[in-house]
Amino acid sequence: MSKKRKKKRHEEHMDESWLIPYADLLTLLLALFIVLFAMSSVDAVKFQQLSRAFNDVFSGGTGVLEFQSPMPEGQIQTPIDRKEDVEKKAEEKADLAKDQLELLALQKKVNSYIAQKKLTDKLNTKLTDEGLLLTIRDNVLFESGKADVRSTDINIAYEIADLLVMDPPRNIIISGHTDNVPIRTARYESNWELSVMRAVEFMKIILKNEQLDPRWFSAKGFGEFQPIATNNTAEGKARNRRVEILILPRTSNN
Repeated sequence: MSKKRKKKRHEEHMDESWLIPYADLLTLLLALFIVLFAMSSVDAVKFQQLSRAFNDVFSGGTGVLEFQSPMPEGQIQTPIDRKEDVEKKAEEKADLAKDQLELLALQKKVNSYIAQKKLTDKLNTKLTDEGLLLTIRDNVLFESGKADVRSTDINIAYEIADLLVMDPPRNIIISGHTDNVPIRTARYESNWELSVMRAVEFMKIILKNEQLDPRWFSAKGFGEFQPIATNNTAEGKARNRRVEILILPRTSNN
């Protein structure tokens, strides 16, 4: 009778010490897996999903795998997001390429006009990152120290206005520039004022074309502060005295 009781008591108190090293082994393996996984290049979304899955299995949703994603929550990209980004960038590149082709076609049109009118020494064009730049020497439009467009050159201004008619329209900036020779007259106290008024007066002539919308135009004056040549020579000063028409890319109209 005593032997049976002793055996029963022994069965009720089985040694469970083996569970401790077993649990430690699982923890070490899990830690090793996490380190290896973190060292690899992983997708942020899959990383979070895997973390949640292990948390649910081992600790009911909390535990060693409950940590922040490698990327902030708001910056995580799903495959759909990445696809949309790629498509958006592709569309932007296509729009930019199309816009450059339109500006190039416009440049050819203006260059054809310049060649036809034999104005190569007075007008020139340049395609830049900012847009299509048409430069007009001041001796084409203005008397020295004056901002009113000469009557003999008004037809050139009208013809340039015709070249600026586009559908859809583009933003256009007209800017005036001078050399560094100081000016002080009853009407203009500085080169800056003269450059502003030349841009404005030329723009007023341009906008007499009813096909041009004034909302797309703006005027600026830079005085002598944006030279394109040295002011130490007469030729350089002549180049610096100019009016520029900048036709902007459509992407900058937004």
